[in-house]
Amino acid sequence: MTNSIRVLLVDDHPVVRSGIRMLLERADDIQIIGEADRGQQGLDLIASLQPDVVLLDMEMPDMTGVDVMRTLQSQESTVRVLGMSAYDDPEYIRSLLGAGAYGYLTKDEALDSIVEAVRGVAQGQEGWLSRRAAARLSALTRQPSADPVQLTEREEEVLRALARGWSNDQIADHLVITERTVRYHLTNIYQKLNLSSRAETIAWAHKKWDALGDSPS
Repeated sequence: MTNSIRVLLVDDHPVVRSGIRMLLERADDIQIIGEADRGQQGLDLIASLQPDVVLLDMEMPDMTGVDVMRTLQSQESTVRVLGMSAYDDPEYIRSLLGAGAYGYLTKDEALDSIVEAVRGVAQGQEGWLSRRAAARLSALTRQPSADPVQLTEREEEVLRALARGWSNDQIADHLVITERTVRYHLTNIYQKLNLSSRAETIAWAHKKWDALGDSPS
């Protein structure tokens, strides 16, 4: 188990935690190292256990998932968080992703994609969204055809790599540039598209390419 992905579950519903635990424990490369049913307890366990990935519920008695993410952000924590909720409100999704979460799964779809999402987030891949969350977020983004945005050739290359689910390091290796340069291009892309997170940008890109009959590959 030394090379396994160490996962912390933070959810106030015991039945939900049990179901997720059972699913993840079937994967040989994933280890559940702890559980919390409150936001503050989750923060304490993150500090003490240093998990690779945190599965974070959005609604808990003492704190919301967004509150937890903002606390982690203020602490400059590098833990990778995957949000989970029964709700698919787009503003809620944007708030969580804007605070640094790597993805957002709705609980009715999570069991179909959770193992893959945990593995992707552990590798540094951002923008993991369940189908319902992606659809809600995509509906919030601007229509690309209605307000064309001019990206440079390099920004377009970075955007296509981003839409494939690649991490910044993977994009840097592929384009033979530094990771810092990737972040520079992403900042410019976010500003030009008037978007605030990686997941929103991926949703915007796929909407654009679907309209054009194109793909990021």
